[in-house]
Amino acid sequence: VQLQASGGGLVQAGGSLRLSCVFSGSIFNSNVMGWYRQPPGKQWERVARIDTSTGRTDYADSVKGRFTISRDAAKYTMYLQMNSLKPEDTAVYYCTAGATWKSYDYWGQGTLVTVSS
Repeated sequence: VQLQASGGGLVQAGGSLRLSCVFSGSIFNSNVMGWYRQPPGKQWERVARIDTSTGRTDYADSVKGRFTISRDAAKYTMYLQMNSLKPEDTAVYYCTAGATWKSYDYWGQGTLVTVSS
């Protein structure tokens, strides 16, 4: 497995979760890493991304100020800290990595986040 996501679960609105994505060594050298999500019955949405060289981050408007993307090179792991969760954050979350800001070559299996009202 090249990317392994974990950390999803059931949480009440207003709560927090931290998603983790462990990368194989070679993929952790990708230029860009990110998180996408797919809510039930809805289209994919890019949640957050990070440029691994510059540290530049980018967030969907719907999560700005609530979610934080980060990475730990020593652990080959990327995180998504999710605070002040809302029911509309309910989705399967996927971690990804790629060569450019807009293209992703590697995808992990999803982890389900359910936020109850």
